Amino acid sequence: MELVRTPPRYSRQTPAPTQASAMTHVDIALFNGFALPTVATIIEIFQKANALVAAQRSGQARYDVSLLSASGGRISSSSSVFVWTESVDSHRGTNDTHLLFIAGGAGVQQACRDERLSDWLRRRHPISEIVHPIAEGQLILEAAGLPSRYCPLLYSGNEARAPYPPLQLSEAPAAVRTALRIVEEDLAPELARQVADSVAPEHQTPFGSSVTRSVAPKVSEKIMASARWLEANVDCPISIDDAAQVAAMSERNFLRRFKSEIGMTPSDYLIRARLNLSCRMLVESRLPVDKIARRCGIGSGGQLAKLFRKYLSTTPTDYRDMQGRAFGQRGLCRGKE
Repeated sequence: MELVRTPPRYSRQTPAPTQASAMTHVDIALFNGFALPTVATIIEIFQKANALVAAQRSGQARYDVSLLSASGGRISSSSSVFVWTESVDSHRGTNDTHLLFIAGGAGVQQACRDERLSDWLRRRHPISEIVHPIAEGQLILEAAGLPSRYCPLLYSGNEARAPYPPLQLSEAPAAVRTALRIVEEDLAPELARQVADSVAPEHQTPFGSSVTRSVAPKVSEKIMASARWLEANVDCPISIDDAAQVAAMSERNFLRRFKSEIGMTPSDYLIRARLNLSCRMLVESRLPVDKIARRCGIGSGGQLAKLFRKYLSTTPTDYRDMQGRAFGQRGLCRGKE
């Protein structure tokens, strides 16, 4: 699948840092079951940039961040941390610059079927200079029949100031990298470095945030669809036959193709996806280990502990203690016990 499918329209070219600039609206589309860490980091980047501009230049905020969902109100992340959102129906575009991020997470399949969200994305897409899905958020764009529109500043050859090399056109940038690059271009490299230094890094699980992304170039669309389906349904009872039907293959052919293309069996892939989610929930929430195990499709806290010892050589409690609750303590959201 081609990652950059429409010409990007993000065209700000080296603005003078001391000039007053128009407001940039950062719209973040969420849904029940969205993954919190990257979203929280993006919000913190733009809020910290606003605070630094106000402190250093006595200017007004440059970024207006809006959290949006289909129906509005309180929604829950995949780790049972709640956020308050505006309804997409009540949120109107402006003549200012709009940047659009679409969250990923375990609830993505249901979000793909929400026509209110799809209709709003179709309306907002033409006026958004950047349309950046986060991990599984790409599936929501595809369900709405829309392409991604990544920041071209990350692909240009003029990167003398940037602390990262330019990307290839077939490579999707990380959302946090995009946010920091936008701040750098809008407000100067030094301020962007201060933001980067002050923002807590995104929590990376031992298995990565999405196993599919590391193998995507080598995997056929049918097998990739089944792998994404496994990741999106980790909290449900799943059979190999169910996954084979998603790939439109016989069970025998599916097992052979999946192992050949992904490098592991569907069962092993599912275990790693469940452990990936449990690692995030241990860091993002204060939920008891037993409840996390059930929400990740693992029968009990004892079974989760057994898997942690086998794959990570530690226990869920020790993993939580080592990683800390970096995202649950930010003040952005409040966790549910």
